[in-house]
Amino acid sequence: MTGTLPKRSALVCGASIAGPAVAYWLHRYGFDVTVVEKAATVRGGGYPIDIRGTAVEAVRRMGLLPQVQKVHVNTHRITFLDADGGIVAALRPESMAIGADDDLEVQRGDLTRILYDAVRDSVAFEFNDSIAALDDHLDGIDVTFRSGARRTFDVVIGADGLHSHTRRSVLGPEEGFHHYLGACFAGFTLPNHLGLASEGLLWNTPGRSAALYAVGSRQDVFGLLTFRRSDPPFDAFRNPDAQRELIAATFPDDRWEIARIVAEMSAADDLFVDVVSQIRLPRWSTGRVALVGDAAYAPSFLTGQGTSLALVGACVLAGELAARTDHAEAFNAYERVMRPFVTLNQALAGDGDTELFPATEQALRQRNAALRTLSALPADRPHAEYSALTLPDYH
Repeated sequence: MTGTLPKRSALVCGASIAGPAVAYWLHRYGFDVTVVEKAATVRGGGYPIDIRGTAVEAVRRMGLLPQVQKVHVNTHRITFLDADGGIVAALRPESMAIGADDDLEVQRGDLTRILYDAVRDSVAFEFNDSIAALDDHLDGIDVTFRSGARRTFDVVIGADGLHSHTRRSVLGPEEGFHHYLGACFAGFTLPNHLGLASEGLLWNTPGRSAALYAVGSRQDVFGLLTFRRSDPPFDAFRNPDAQRELIAATFPDDRWEIARIVAEMSAADDLFVDVVSQIRLPRWSTGRVALVGDAAYAPSFLTGQGTSLALVGACVLAGELAARTDHAEAFNAYERVMRPFVTLNQALAGDGDTELFPATEQALRQRNAALRTLSALPADRPHAEYSALTLPDYH
């Protein structure tokens, strides 16, 4: 008499990018997959993100590359401004890229929609819910949800971001793994008062910056306020009103468009405020729980590699689980494959200093002087870090 083994089951926590990506691969490899998300739906909007190097291959293997290419952002100009709004340099963006020709830039909401649409009919999504308790045992892991429901899974995958609740539940408080890079940011959308079209503006003073980014000629633009700060203001981040007050106090300027941008920030209904930080863990799994994406190894937006690491990590984690019946062996293999790649890409952030956001008056003067001599940012060799991992063949 012959039979088939029952499907292995997986609970994925988080429905942003890493979550739907790992859900896609697990379903493709025959797992029964559930995704739990505390929000009411998949979140749209958000800032432009990059897909580079090995991550492009991961998207290609998912069969989603043509869809992602269709929403590639075609930016024509990046303009750097001084404190009074004067133009320092207006540069062609094509030579700003330091990846390969097939690297992509897309709006975050476009990517989350594409990933969600790819799995919504084959994976169960539980919105407005989250994990309340985990009980790991020999035959599985029992999950109690905030809704009161209880289920048992073979594995649980934490894909719930920088401030992962899953990570906190199994590995302890975030403070032990949080590496602050000395800056904070606020992202939001605001009306396109300046009539920008397919371009970006970047205003700088020492330790502070404001950016406006227009995709096409839409009526709104994405705004980003970034500022240096010696200690992370976690207390303010727990209160939306305190967040707005902190940002407004940090940007009291009446020069250029700063007053208008701050006023729009204060009224924005999609304001997202956070620290510029990395997550550095000694291990990405414990028992039947593994972490992926920012929950395991957030590199910070200074690297431009958060999305790429999430997409690659999802592919590798699911592939190793499919290749092995023992979850512990699979989690160890996932880490052996991914750890060197993550380490190289996290190192791109350095200590948080970047030419886009100079911290001192001297650094800003030097950056602007260099920009004034250019018609475009100098082409650099492609970052080897972006393609440092060759994806294993998990077929």
